[in-house]
Amino acid sequence: MIQFLSISRVLGVLLIIFGLMMATSIGFSLYFNSGDILPILQASGITVSSGLLMFFIGLQRKVHIGKREGYLIVALGWLFMTFFGMLPFIISGVIPGITNAFFETISGLTTTGASILDDIEAVPKGILFWRSLTQWIGGMGIIVLTVALLPLLGIGGIELFVAEVPGPTSDKIHPRIVETARSLWLVYVILTGACTGLLMIAGMSFYDAINHAFTTMATGGFSTKNASIAYYTSPLIQYILIFFMFLAGTNYNLLYFGIRGKLRTMWRSDEFKVYSLFIVGVSIILAAFVFFIVHEPVEKVFRDVLFQVVSIITTTGFVTADYTQWSVAITMFFFILMFLGGSAGSTSGGIKFIRHIVFLKNSFLEFKRLLHPRALIRVKIDHQIVAPRVLTHILVFLLIYLLVFLSGSVVVAFLGMDFISAIGAVATCLANVGPGIGTVGPVNNFAAVPDAAKWFLSFLMLLGRLELFTILLLFTPYFWKSN
Repeated sequence: MIQFLSISRVLGVLLIIFGLMMATSIGFSLYFNSGDILPILQASGITVSSGLLMFFIGLQRKVHIGKREGYLIVALGWLFMTFFGMLPFIISGVIPGITNAFFETISGLTTTGASILDDIEAVPKGILFWRSLTQWIGGMGIIVLTVALLPLLGIGGIELFVAEVPGPTSDKIHPRIVETARSLWLVYVILTGACTGLLMIAGMSFYDAINHAFTTMATGGFSTKNASIAYYTSPLIQYILIFFMFLAGTNYNLLYFGIRGKLRTMWRSDEFKVYSLFIVGVSIILAAFVFFIVHEPVEKVFRDVLFQVVSIITTTGFVTADYTQWSVAITMFFFILMFLGGSAGSTSGGIKFIRHIVFLKNSFLEFKRLLHPRALIRVKIDHQIVAPRVLTHILVFLLIYLLVFLSGSVVVAFLGMDFISAIGAVATCLANVGPGIGTVGPVNNFAAVPDAAKWFLSFLMLLGRLELFTILLLFTPYFWKSN
């Protein structure tokens, strides 16, 4: 039987942490005198108070977190954070209406970066910082942070970690899950600080630097400027962001080893090698084509192409150029890139490179199996055999992902969007990228999307962020059976 009081207690802790992090936005409100102190304070107070209430309700019994409780906590946790996270937008009046406020908030927490704001620079500084902070919180996942703190409350957290960080990766930093969660957050904080510092050296103000560092390391894509990164013409700023977007799309286990000086461990990873070489190779080839289309200096063409490729593949969604203007073929190619995703164990969304690698290797070996039907031919990654269960999981994931994309595109088209915009919106929201194609392209936003479609796309963002199974499992009868 599902222990709902245990769920209430953990969700209470989650909201308390979330509300306190929300309050940090007040510092920028005070510094810039932006007039949004009271809305943030009220929203933070409501969030923390609700968290305390839920925590004390859960004190009535000993906490037990099994698999069912873990999946429910993660799913409900993201929904609770979205509903409470949109309070600063609603109370301040920056985003009137629940639909738009919910869409903007869940887009932040899922690190999608799809926005409905037409004038980002007019948003009060405190609220704008909170908007960026939602992506930083959602990037590593506040559930992972909670896992690191739960033992202090006598609560185990491994089931939460499994539900929050799904994916076909078996790398371990530490044998204990709590230490792993803390190490991941340590790497996250260190890289965010480094990105902030380098952006300041390159010419950004501290405010803009920390906002962009938050959304870069989270592969979120929210910017403080209407023109996104195109506002900054400095090549140095753009190269810094390219570098940190690339790191954010890398497996954080590998980054941990890299920071400790074990660079060979990183290069021994099949996924990291394919991820790195694919980005470089594709950028060079595309730059060669784009050069003859735009007739601009070689360095700028290569930088624009490299930036867009890294931004889309890592699902960050920053923009320095409108790739839909380069050609129809290149636009379609960037659309395909949305289905790649970064590395497993990174903050990026999408399918992830490791799944593509396993699928392609298995498909190629199937031809060999046809010639040698009695031979035992196994798929290997990093010189280790991929277990049949993992292989099945990956194949099922790819099939469900395709079915969700196709059916979702039909639903969004029925809800009022044209065909190209519908498939663009579904692809970008499911992969947590941000910009799509059509009316939701890189220089547009989601303000004109019908309200019903916004709610459906919000569901797809959450579905993609938690990699399908965590959410879809809740809709199966097996989940709710007592045995």
